[in-house]
Amino acid sequence: MRLRVEFTTEPFDLDEAPAHAVVAREVIQAAALDAVDVGPFGNTAEGGADEVLGAVDALLREALEAGATRVSLQVNVIGQEERGGAGPGSGEGAK
Repeated sequence: MRLRVEFTTEPFDLDEAPAHAVVAREVIQAAALDAVDVGPFGNTAEGGADEVLGAVDALLREALEAGATRVSLQVNVIGQEERGGAGPGSGEGAK
């Protein structure tokens, strides 16, 4: 199973990335994930379920320890259709 995680940490600081945001990004970038995209207002990554869930555990623990007062995240199961491929039941002959 593949998962996609999207997350943000708070409080925001528009002048400089807070320590909790830096730590959370470092955790995700160091994890064995693919399709990692970090940005100023949100971050996403994809990978196998074990890898994503392990990274989410580490990111929550480390971001909170580094001063985050809130971590918002969403985890989605993704399939071939969402990555641009053909999933089961697609194409000719599908009923």
